Amino acid sequence: MQKKKIFPVESANEQIVSWLKAYADNAKVNGFVVGISGGVDSAVTSTLCAQTGLPVLCVEMPIHQAPSHVSRAKEHIAQLQARFPNVSNAVADLTETFETFKKAVPTSENETKLNLSLANTRARLRMTTLYYFAGIHGLLVAGTGNKVEDFGVGFFTKYGDGGVDLSPIADLVKSEVFQLAAYLKVPESILTAKPTDGLFGDDRSDEDQIGASYDELEWAMQEDENGKTSDAFSGREKVVFDIYKRLNRINQHKMEPIPVCKLNL
Repeated sequence: MQKKKIFPVESANEQIVSWLKAYADNAKVNGFVVGISGGVDSAVTSTLCAQTGLPVLCVEMPIHQAPSHVSRAKEHIAQLQARFPNVSNAVADLTETFETFKKAVPTSENETKLNLSLANTRARLRMTTLYYFAGIHGLLVAGTGNKVEDFGVGFFTKYGDGGVDLSPIADLVKSEVFQLAAYLKVPESILTAKPTDGLFGDDRSDEDQIGASYDELEWAMQEDENGKTSDAFSGREKVVFDIYKRLNRINQHKMEPIPVCKLNL
């Protein structure tokens, strides 16, 4: 697997902030709202939004959250507010809401499907909450997905963390997000934490769920774009490439526009 190239972080920083400013101006909105998870993607996204000088609302939305996620989120928000006077924060504890939802719907004997459905429900409750804050404050919901998640393996919840108004870092692969995070002086606790979606109430990482690291998935994404097939690889490379291709195939419904039945009348 090839070594990652260092990309021009300063130029990327300037371009994204300029794009955010222009988008907000054209949309005639006040600023941005970002859900803060304690992970690197939301930390980078919120910092980029803060650099616009426009109001930025950072929202914590715990649902039976692991303490480490909560502490990292709070550390990041505190640091961001110390650096940028345009940043404010809010906490919407959705644990009780989530538990009420569980009581209102039937359960399932298929534990795997049940747990995944409930994990996606958490993401969709958070999306609804972000749009509530966006509505009352006249803000845009800034997405936190990166290129590998959004366009490679579809590792996000449809109408959950995938339900946003704009995606500032969706053209960056994960290694580039980390390089930009270091440049933006994101807290070390976030830079060294294993990436996780935090949807299961424990510390399982994205790699635990996917079966491959982001570095591996970036490699597979590049090889796929270069026209390679599974037959070109062996060993661990073949395993990773097959994981990537399988997820890319089954999650196309997340990446493509909603299919519309066109009538011929």
